[in-house]
Amino acid sequence: MLKRLIYLSCLLLPVLISGQVNKKIYHKDWIDFNKNGSKEPYEDVKEPVEKRIEDLLSIMTLEEKSCQMATLYGFGRVLKDELPTKDWKNEIWKDGIGNIDEQLNNLAYHPDSETDKAWPPSNHIKALNEIQRFFIEKTRLGIPVDFTNEGIRGLCHEKATSFPSQIGVGSTWNKNLVSQIGHITGKEARLLGYTNVYAPILDIARDPRWGRTVECYSEDPYLTGELGYSMVKSIQEEQVVSTPKHFAIYSAPKGGRDGDARTDAHITKRELFSLYLYPFKRAIKDAEALGVMSSYNDYNGMPVTASSYFLRDILRKSWGFKGYVVSDSRAVEFISDKHHVAQDHKEAVLKSVKAGLNIRTDFTMPEDYIIPVRELVKEGKLGMEIIDDCVRDILRVKFWQGLFDTPYGKEFAKADKTVGNIASQKISYQASLESIVLLKNDKKTLPLDFNKYKSVLITGPNAKAINHSISRYGPSNIDVVSVYEGIKEKFPKDVEIKYTKGCDFFDENWPDSEIIPMSPIESEQKEIDKAVEIAKTVGLAIVVVGDDEETVGESRSRTSLNLPGNQQKLVEAIYNTGTPVVVVLINGRPLTINWINKYVPAVVEGWFQGKFGGAAIADVLVGNYNPGGKLPVSFPKTVGQIPMNFPSKPGAQANQPSKGPNGSGKTRVGGFLYPFGYGLSYTTFKYSNLLVSSTINNNGKGDVKVSVDITNTGAVKGDEVVQLYFSDEVSSVTVYEKQLRGFERVSLEPNETKKVSFTLKPYDFALYNENMEFVVESGSFKIMVGSSSEDIKLTAPLIIDDLQILSTSMKISKTKK
Repeated sequence: MLKRLIYLSCLLLPVLISGQVNKKIYHKDWIDFNKNGSKEPYEDVKEPVEKRIEDLLSIMTLEEKSCQMATLYGFGRVLKDELPTKDWKNEIWKDGIGNIDEQLNNLAYHPDSETDKAWPPSNHIKALNEIQRFFIEKTRLGIPVDFTNEGIRGLCHEKATSFPSQIGVGSTWNKNLVSQIGHITGKEARLLGYTNVYAPILDIARDPRWGRTVECYSEDPYLTGELGYSMVKSIQEEQVVSTPKHFAIYSAPKGGRDGDARTDAHITKRELFSLYLYPFKRAIKDAEALGVMSSYNDYNGMPVTASSYFLRDILRKSWGFKGYVVSDSRAVEFISDKHHVAQDHKEAVLKSVKAGLNIRTDFTMPEDYIIPVRELVKEGKLGMEIIDDCVRDILRVKFWQGLFDTPYGKEFAKADKTVGNIASQKISYQASLESIVLLKNDKKTLPLDFNKYKSVLITGPNAKAINHSISRYGPSNIDVVSVYEGIKEKFPKDVEIKYTKGCDFFDENWPDSEIIPMSPIESEQKEIDKAVEIAKTVGLAIVVVGDDEETVGESRSRTSLNLPGNQQKLVEAIYNTGTPVVVVLINGRPLTINWINKYVPAVVEGWFQGKFGGAAIADVLVGNYNPGGKLPVSFPKTVGQIPMNFPSKPGAQANQPSKGPNGSGKTRVGGFLYPFGYGLSYTTFKYSNLLVSSTINNNGKGDVKVSVDITNTGAVKGDEVVQLYFSDEVSSVTVYEKQLRGFERVSLEPNETKKVSFTLKPYDFALYNENMEFVVESGSFKIMVGSSSEDIKLTAPLIIDDLQILSTSMKISKTKK
């Protein structure tokens, strides 16, 4: 009896704190959700999950089912209340709700959502418990709510652990680090009461003009897929659903446009499956993600959120997806309002539900979706079997989350000690360090020799800026270390540090000044002149330029990849003083810094760094850390080359000949400014002993083993990212000239050698043939290892022959065609 009382008190503690509790429904090992005094199958933890789901479905009304099909956006966005009020009994969610998004998280840049219930974490747990208690105790069936949140730069919650933007994380090429980021994000979410995190973003950034390039891991499907797999697995190991986004082809709008565009992807079906769907397949089929966010763009004339081909045939039938699909905001509304394939909003709702959408999300009240669903059922246009299929998936996720067994958070002390703790901050710092890419270092300018430089000017709009590392999709109210602050802390104390802003990110002439050359406005010119005068008095100028939250990100696509505003003018003016210059880039997309690359001796790529960015940059400048990051996206020389990316088809990005039978003169700039996988180091590495062996047999079984020795031949410790590529020498259809199929970041002391090994499976060599069948063809392949996609150190041949067997997921072709 005593044990039972102790158990009951632990169960009730979270809800006792915040008000009166219906004690009668809480029992030793079950909760009487429907308040009828008896244990129903859906309330019995010992019953199989599918039986619990079917039992609950059988007693749900249309009103209760339809309420599960909508999101209620949190306080300050749609919801007007921080906590339940007596009026909630009159709101549509009196019958339940599918999920509540971003509730009481103190969302950055949204003052209307400011609350005192986000911090400390124990406050947030108590608040969400009180909300959860409403749905359990005050609705007829007591179905718990799924609390969702964003998580692409760390959890979108006040003072959670901050990480670099996804393009920065992509530059680490470190799967183990991404797993650590996922575990921290998932753990902090669960402790705070969130059960579903909208992360990672698995779009591939093929057009750097696109505003959300900053939020993509890479332009390459394999790198994106491997990092995405690690993120999904680690988040879900914390019993938090990972919801990758944006499914699908979201990152390929015509012309890289965003905002009011977000439509009209011009890609082939083979590109769809080979490039854009690959990372999602890796996350959903292999990592078993239980969430996915449907995008609001169309493909081949069909909005994705109204497409059963995407939401049923690919997701569920082909990949075995078992979770629920939530729409990106406005995706349902765009079916009628933008794509015009539905007469009105009600028909758009009909199309989305029939296609396989589970939960609609938008910045309007949930009844805007729920009421049309109910009307469509009553009118006979929408069958209850479709509604049941939709709700069944939602309930399956909620049972997986444990919401029907332990719906309330109770680890108050642990949450206060864990969220944003020192151990997590160390991982954050490491992520910032590993994301930094050294783009240029002539004459070993870096690390800085302070015997040469006793006075330094820090200038540029990103010298003191921090808003680039505070995202509405990541933690808020964090103390970001600026580059200036990092330098002040890390540079020798006898070095004089001078500062002036130099210029803003842009002035009133921008973005028109991108297409019509204009002089800086008077105030901008004065800032540049001031920086020039100070530069003449110092031994070194560090110019920190790039982007902020207003020049790259959602709805911030561009027509140019040059430095925004007058930043290039600032760099040139400082350089022309004759004072040595180092350029630090803090940016969210590739930049066409051709002049800087030609004239400035040292260039450091920092990306959007997160909390510790300035300190990490300073560590690189002074030599406390040897940068080892590699570019996850290629840098074109000009927007006139776009599309210009990796991987590409043979000859698709070749230069035009100036001589020979087809030569007609030099008419076009060719080649990359910096290729995919590129990055320098303060040390050097030697590749040797490439070994390739295959055990693939005529049944399509076995694998290919690849190993190579890497030696640090320099004088300092350093990281090398070993990259494995392959090419298919002859194939039945044209395939990509070079394809990434393995990578490993290794750390080596001077003169140390490590063996790096990879295992490739038959499907790693597969292609989509002329019938769009996924096949691996017999024939000759080339294995390549190197330091970038263009810096291949060693190659070896590989023959795969006599393949005959067919499998459920991949066909094996006996001979090439």
